[in-house]
Amino acid sequence: MAAQPLTDKVAVVAGGANNLGGLISRQLAEGGADVVVHYHSDGSKDDAQSTVQAVKDLGRDAVAIQSDLTKPNACAALFDQTVERFGRADIAVNTAGMVLRKPIAETTEAEFDTMMDVNAKAAYFFIKEAGRTLHDDGTIITIVTSLLAAFTDGYSTYAGGKAPVEHFTRAAAKEFGPRGISVTAIGPGPMDTPFFYGQETPERVEYHKSQAMNGDLTQIEDIVPIVRFLATEGWWITGQTIFANGGYTTR
Repeated sequence: MAAQPLTDKVAVVAGGANNLGGLISRQLAEGGADVVVHYHSDGSKDDAQSTVQAVKDLGRDAVAIQSDLTKPNACAALFDQTVERFGRADIAVNTAGMVLRKPIAETTEAEFDTMMDVNAKAAYFFIKEAGRTLHDDGTIITIVTSLLAAFTDGYSTYAGGKAPVEHFTRAAAKEFGPRGISVTAIGPGPMDTPFFYGQETPERVEYHKSQAMNGDLTQIEDIVPIVRFLATEGWWITGQTIFANGGYTTR
């Protein structure tokens, strides 16, 4: 099978309003795809609409859809609305997540449940509904974290919530493989976004920087080309977690 071009494909980008998701939305549109820009909260609505407009300025179609992906019915509705709007879905990228840096001894049950819902449960049902909805030869990509390969403190519920996604990815790759659907995960290093800085002290930020090439954090621009590659020429990669972090962690 030849490489999969983006032209006239339809992409669903969870958390697609800003930061990494926003850039993925725009870059997929540059390649020729129409985009569903998913966002979670009212606070992201304006960013989602700005990203929709950016996609339209590139000559492609787009729509913003608000949805709580921790609710399986809402996740199913996101993909159903995509098919109703565009007639198909081909690419599904989940950038949504929540980070918490807190010692185990201080973590509450409510915090644990929220982190598992956002990072594991939502990812599971996003993969499920993508597999149900995507055309054959589609692509499913989940953003996880390079902390899956780290021996560290503080991130038990964040890395712990992302860890099952590796297993979801492997199982889905086998189950959807007969239809030509590839399923992968990407583990960025700590990214230079507000998502990261809210959990860290300046001293720890400098430490994280020191662990990667050139003393840099991962930039969202480092990750987007990998997403595009997996959705096109890299379609034969499936069931894998790709650590893209400048050497921050490896295994």
